Amino acid sequence: MGGKPMKAVVVEKAGGPEVLEYREVPTPQVKPGWSLVQVKGFGINHSEIFTRDGESPSVKFPRILGIECVGIVAESTSDQLKKGQKVISIMGEMGRAFDGSYAEYVLLPNEQIYPVETKLDWADLAAVPETFYTAFGSLKTMDLQATDTVMIRSGASGVGIAALHLIKAKYPHIKVTGSVRNLAKKQVLINAGYDFAIEDRNNQLITSEKYDKVLELVGPKTLRDTFNHVNPFGIVCNTGELGGQWTMDDFDPIADIHEGAYLTSLSSGEVTSAKLNEMLDYIRQYNVAVAPTKVYKLNQVREAHEYLESGHNLGKVVVII
Repeated sequence: MGGKPMKAVVVEKAGGPEVLEYREVPTPQVKPGWSLVQVKGFGINHSEIFTRDGESPSVKFPRILGIECVGIVAESTSDQLKKGQKVISIMGEMGRAFDGSYAEYVLLPNEQIYPVETKLDWADLAAVPETFYTAFGSLKTMDLQATDTVMIRSGASGVGIAALHLIKAKYPHIKVTGSVRNLAKKQVLINAGYDFAIEDRNNQLITSEKYDKVLELVGPKTLRDTFNHVNPFGIVCNTGELGGQWTMDDFDPIADIHEGAYLTSLSSGEVTSAKLNEMLDYIRQYNVAVAPTKVYKLNQVREAHEYLESGHNLGKVVVII
């Protein structure tokens, strides 16, 4: 298998979507501790756009991007991974320290390949890994209860929409509010299933409402303001960093966390096959809507990046091979 030509999308140097080159490269050769996965699909992520732009200092070019994939085992050095087995891989240093999923085949460390049981088709399954796993883990971390009121900061983001679908499938009566920077998108959020939409203007929520649970997807940039909108003993889960800011200057826990509220977080790097299958069971049991917003082919990755950057998307953009 290794060495034969395969199609991939290669970035030779940082830049805009035009640096994503669809071309033939050698299929990676299996090496000890690694396995070859035939890629069936993958989601497009904002972090891949940051990397393509040159904003991931550790990433060296040329590089095949892609931090997640769904597919089947093509060749393995592990007794645990059988040829033809359906698998998911997310995170680790895939698409960053080594070549990622924007290709027909990807070579991955064995411990980063997770066998899964699911009847979802490839397009739906490709919409799930990073986005739904992050949302599912966040809701568990937030200790979501049937009586909660919930606010999702950055409600139109992929993880925001995934969290909304996960909540509403199991708890249709929970009131979920989504924040949006452009109020023109308000109706879009309501159409997506939110009960209420509020404006996030200059990193301030334009509302006096308070919530039991808040999923913070903008991150450190808005976290201080988020705590102004939490009920006593409510929980804020800081998961996303869509605000492009990773840390928080002059954070004063005593002054900034109000009314006995709790701050927790989720790192989607903490992955196991059991956790992924728990999420897939939940999706099946509650018939969660997981379908992607838009589906592209491998030779259309450039268009997929352009679409994601346009800000028109709601939910997940996937590529199917």
